[in-house]
Amino acid sequence: MPNASTLPIPRPAANEYAPYYGRYIDRVTGDDALASLESQIVETLALLAGLDDARSLHRYAPGKWSVKEVVGHLTDAERVFAYRALRFARADRTPLPGFDENVYVPEGRFDARPMRDIASDFRLVREASLALFRSLDAEALVRVGEANQSPMSVRALAWVLAGHELHHVTILRERYGL
Repeated sequence: MPNASTLPIPRPAANEYAPYYGRYIDRVTGDDALASLESQIVETLALLAGLDDARSLHRYAPGKWSVKEVVGHLTDAERVFAYRALRFARADRTPLPGFDENVYVPEGRFDARPMRDIASDFRLVREASLALFRSLDAEALVRVGEANQSPMSVRALAWVLAGHELHHVTILRERYGL
């Protein structure tokens, strides 16, 4: 059996996730979520590099998140999805609740933190996610659990992480002008 850390994470079947998550999974190109997650960390940190605190408070419209809040949201969501992946990979069948990002973001108080700290937090969380996914074998990757009243496989969670980041990075580029 190949070492778990060398296994690619193949695209999940449509029955391994709720239809809502297809919008994220479909954004990811290629055939390995692990490779996408690895390359994204470099690309996203390059996008954020040199972004000062004043510019990172920008909102493209009233009531929208600041750049800091978008990155904080990416980090929070990654923590939640990686936690789900860990639970499901370990064959924990306990149904997990959803989470409301519109509650999390204001409570994160991201605008009060330096942008460099928020970017560092994102990097550390992504590195932890990569370590988790690299540690899993083929059997763990296809395990399914329940989150937010829907089935979700471990490998689908890796693809959702990659697609969710792509979604928000596209918004940062197109609407925030980064």
